[in-house]
Amino acid sequence: MASLKDLQNRIKSVKNTQKITKAMQMVAAAKLRKAQDAAERSRPYSDRIGAVITNLSASMAGSQGAPKLLVGTGEDKVHLLVVASADRGLCGGFNTNIVRKAREEITALEAAGKTVKIFCIGKKGFEQLDRLYGDKIVKMVSLKEHKTLTGAIAAELGGSITQMFDAGEFDVCKLIYSQFENVMTQIPTIKTMIPAIGDMGKHANKEGEQASDEVFAPDLKGAAYEYEPDEEGILEVLLPRNINTQIFSALLENSAGEMGSKMAAMDNATRSAGDMIDKLTLTFNRSRQAQITSELIEIISGAEAL
Repeated sequence: MASLKDLQNRIKSVKNTQKITKAMQMVAAAKLRKAQDAAERSRPYSDRIGAVITNLSASMAGSQGAPKLLVGTGEDKVHLLVVASADRGLCGGFNTNIVRKAREEITALEAAGKTVKIFCIGKKGFEQLDRLYGDKIVKMVSLKEHKTLTGAIAAELGGSITQMFDAGEFDVCKLIYSQFENVMTQIPTIKTMIPAIGDMGKHANKEGEQASDEVFAPDLKGAAYEYEPDEEGILEVLLPRNINTQIFSALLENSAGEMGSKMAAMDNATRSAGDMIDKLTLTFNRSRQAQITSELIEIISGAEAL
């Protein structure tokens, strides 16, 4: 059995840990609100740009001049999975759930005879995937040095993906991230970014759900629109911007989900530390009482012997 001094030291150590987890919970709660607002504000823009591309692509159905970002290369052999996770841990199963979704997609694609390449955004997802699919990872980007997520970061990432596509390195690109729903729920999600026409206008499929065919198209009320310049010229500009927008929206969703998951994890850790302190304190009191009782017995026995 541990000595009283050892128990005192352990209780003190757990109390210090509890203070840290409580502070981390409060920091995550403070950051969560801002991250949640940013994620929710990005959704209408992401949906609207999808609606515009949907309308433009409908008018170009069967056109020979349709951009490759819209219709793809005509092949379905090489798939690039862009896996967006967090750069820091201590956020429960947030990163693990994203990686699990990526592993399921990789397994399904390989079973179908496809070649898989992985583009990792975030250190934690990379560390888990590197152990199993290190030979498939073509690039890893850490956002740890960036204190704030900006459109410039998403544009840089989107530019890298577009360059890889133009170089013929893949045929299909899918984005895997965590959709923020509430503090307790973050849903691993897959979106097809390239070709846009294959997934545009659909809700991102959530865990255990099928993608909805509902189209985010505005009600034109019978009006006819003419575009200047032509549809092809607009799409040449809009499609790369759509990729940047989807990445930026996914990063914002991830940020909110990470803070929500971290807040819940630190709350559980604080509660567990409190339970451990109670048990250790009870053990300390019992050991102390037993020691006092033993000393009293020794004193009484010595007195009776005289």
